[in-house]
Amino acid sequence: MAEKKTAKKEAAPAPKPTEPSRVRVRYEQEVVPYLMKKFGYKSVMQVPKIDKIVINTGLGDIKDNQKSMQIVENELKLITGQKPVYRKATKSVANFKLREGMNVGLKVTLRGRRMYDFYDKLVSIALPRVRDFRGVSDKAFDGRGNYALGLKEQLIFPEITYDQVEKIRGMDVCIVTTAQTDEEARELLKALGMPFKK
Repeated sequence: MAEKKTAKKEAAPAPKPTEPSRVRVRYEQEVVPYLMKKFGYKSVMQVPKIDKIVINTGLGDIKDNQKSMQIVENELKLITGQKPVYRKATKSVANFKLREGMNVGLKVTLRGRRMYDFYDKLVSIALPRVRDFRGVSDKAFDGRGNYALGLKEQLIFPEITYDQVEKIRGMDVCIVTTAQTDEEARELLKALGMPFKK
């Protein structure tokens, strides 16, 4: 009796973008030679680069409202192009009506192509749309070459429609670099178009 061989259906891979990200090209062609000359690196491997971008948003006032949490999750998904993960409370705090294990925030970690695309969108589209924008602070480094940036509203991103926003929410953007010092990280981000205050 011949056994029937069942052919496994494989999902077709998503089409990859043909051309590299604008920021990636700029980094390789302009930023690497500039930083090598400025800091006197002997190898290309010593040149700092952006490792990942982490975006966080809190759910403090809506931690009991499932519908509102879904809206915030969808907004973050639209902005970053990646599904966010829920962050849970590690301990209970009675004053905040917080129990251990409750969802208290959302986090997205971007790497590779999505990271470069998000950085490009943040620097060239989102930040210039901030009201009375005069540049971002160049002092928000942590001493190890990582940069933290707080955004007051999600409306600065073009994917968010004003009419569909339930509430204006802020988010924290942390740009993690491989730089050893804050000065190197500052020069890297500046060369990649970060609009620091004059």
